[in-house]
Amino acid sequence: MKNYRAELTGVFGDPVDDNPTGVVEEAAFAAKNLNYRYLTIKVRPEDLETAMNSVRIFDMRGINLTMPHKIKVIPYLDELSPAAEIIGAVNTVIQKDGRLYGENTDGKGFVTALKAFGETLENKTVTILGAGGAARAIAVECALNGARQIHIINRSQEKGMELAALIRSRTKSDSAYIPWTRNIVIPEDTDILINGTSIGFSPNVTEKPDVDYTSIRPNMCVCDVIFNPCDTLFLKAAQKNGAKTVNGLGMLVQQAALNFTLWTGEEAPVEVMEEALRKEF
Repeated sequence: MKNYRAELTGVFGDPVDDNPTGVVEEAAFAAKNLNYRYLTIKVRPEDLETAMNSVRIFDMRGINLTMPHKIKVIPYLDELSPAAEIIGAVNTVIQKDGRLYGENTDGKGFVTALKAFGETLENKTVTILGAGGAARAIAVECALNGARQIHIINRSQEKGMELAALIRSRTKSDSAYIPWTRNIVIPEDTDILINGTSIGFSPNVTEKPDVDYTSIRPNMCVCDVIFNPCDTLFLKAAQKNGAKTVNGLGMLVQQAALNFTLWTGEEAPVEVMEEALRKEF
């Protein structure tokens, strides 16, 4: 008998109109011939509880969360992954038998993209610019994947020190906060440098983080979470110094691929997803 009911996934956010994830996931569903749909849904903060109840009512396979819901969604979930529990934020929910399971694929997407580039985190020293949502998820996942030391460079002392303390208390990695002063020098022991801020994101493509770019050396791997543009001024400056670079496109694609597998149980067609995202930008 023909099945006319599609399995539903999607994203809740506010604002959410410019979120490109649906294009990537829909391309993957089509490539694997799956009767799935990805809905981009505006959910106001005051309606989040009702929206999460609707995930159960509509028997959705799962949902992504974007701002401002990543933290506020937690009380409406039945279970968290170990990483999501440490990070204190969820960007992916899987629904099974009426139970909602929270995961955070932001950091996992970054780590997967880094490994695909041929880099490992084992015993490495990582320096992260920023201590917001993306930086927090990446810092925790780097620690869980064997980083020896994680430097947190951030303008807000409170947020920077809180993230460093979290890593020290909840993982096996050491971590220290470094105040973000003007034209800051990147620590000499850095193996992997990550821009975890939104500096340089479209339309502000002429901006780059305020660091001393002469302190970026050829032996470093320099990464940016920004995917639009994928070749940021930050990465271009690092390339001029001979550093290897990893752009934010890979992180976004790998994150979407993890979501796809969590919802469908199938291996994600990563190349199809990456091509779909490149066409968007």
